[in-house]
Amino acid sequence: MSIRAKLAWTFILLLIFGITAISSYSIVFIRNYLLSEGERQIINDTRWLAIAIQNLRSDEDFETNLNEIAYASGYRLAIYDEMGILYAEVPFHETARATQQLDSVLRDNFIRDGAMIVEDQADVDLLIAYALLQPLHNEAAYLKVTIHKERIYEPIKTIRWIIYTGMFISIGLVLLVSITFSRSITLPILQLEKAAREISDGNTTQSLNLERSDEIGTLAKSLNRMADRLRSDNIELKRLYQKQNQFFADITHEIRNPLHTIAGALEMLKMNTLDDAQREKYILTAERQTQRINRLFKDLVTLQRYDSDDQFIQVQSFDVLKIINIIVETLEPEAVEKGLSLITAGESCHVTADPDKIEQVLENLVTNAIKFTAEGSITINVHQEGGNAVVEVKDTGIGISGEHLDRLFDRFYRTDKARSRDKGGTGLGLSVVKSILEAHNSQIYVESEPGVGSRFWFSLPVAQ
Repeated sequence: MSIRAKLAWTFILLLIFGITAISSYSIVFIRNYLLSEGERQIINDTRWLAIAIQNLRSDEDFETNLNEIAYASGYRLAIYDEMGILYAEVPFHETARATQQLDSVLRDNFIRDGAMIVEDQADVDLLIAYALLQPLHNEAAYLKVTIHKERIYEPIKTIRWIIYTGMFISIGLVLLVSITFSRSITLPILQLEKAAREISDGNTTQSLNLERSDEIGTLAKSLNRMADRLRSDNIELKRLYQKQNQFFADITHEIRNPLHTIAGALEMLKMNTLDDAQREKYILTAERQTQRINRLFKDLVTLQRYDSDDQFIQVQSFDVLKIINIIVETLEPEAVEKGLSLITAGESCHVTADPDKIEQVLENLVTNAIKFTAEGSITINVHQEGGNAVVEVKDTGIGISGEHLDRLFDRFYRTDKARSRDKGGTGLGLSVVKSILEAHNSQIYVESEPGVGSRFWFSLPVAQ
């Protein structure tokens, strides 16, 4: 059964039961009220009937006058003498005659109470009132006033008809309102269900336009936000998927080239006609390509740890100038071989960072500077600005065009792919630099001019 049908039937049954219960209670309440009013009325009427009857004279017109009183009052009257013997009864019916003698206990109650007594027995369809008379002009000593309860309940027939008519009209209105109300409630729910199903099927362009200020409107807005979020996530996932495919393609390309070179060198080494100089040349070529592959995997491990390892950096206090001196000592032979000067500037400055990772940053920056500088110098400078130590690497190399600066730190991005591979680069050095500095809540900055040189710099917090 659908939600709409359940809601409709729930409202219908609840309201029908409610209307029926109220109607039944109303009829019972009105019936009891009429009976109570009937008792009060018969008591009042019995008082003036007693006065009228005890003033009737005992003559030939007694019964006629008594009939007229009974007719005018609408009651059945029975009169008893002082012995409790039936004296007169009007109107006279053979099938409904009064008792011939009053019960002695009842008569004693009359004498003791000196007031009227009303009998209302559930198993008797009569309402009876008694009165003690003063026999002035006739022998009447006791008055019995009787009326059928049906006469008291007569208005109930009309009231019942009104109530039942109103009840059926109300039920009809309830049916109409329940169906309309359940439809108005379930229609947006069905729209929400349809939208949720389409979103689950991948249709994230689905949007709900429900201008409502209730909970359903809030749910619709939440569903729209979820669809927007899924749509943006899908776009991001597609971008990451494309980037991942490009990443694996780049890795494959980066490994294939040195492997081909190594394979070629090994083939040449198999030849017996090679002299010692040529053999040494091919051995060095294979060794350099092996080191290139090793650097590639080292950079990949660093990037993978940055993406997944919460303990990627181990912060401590150290002198950054000492790290710079270590880098200069390590890379100076390579610079001297190309005729370059490695210059260290600045003074001792203690920072809070991971010394091994900062050493890797400086090694990558200086190595790149050596590769892309044909003549001149490379300067490594450190100076303090406020609470930070600024470290910069400046060269007099070939420089970088402005269109490459935005993507310079992307993985496997090269400004000149052919020349970069010839120089043995992995295409990951600057990506590693950026990742390490981001882990330190820092950034790498660059400014460059083709033919003039490049300047890279970053900052680290000074140790307290």
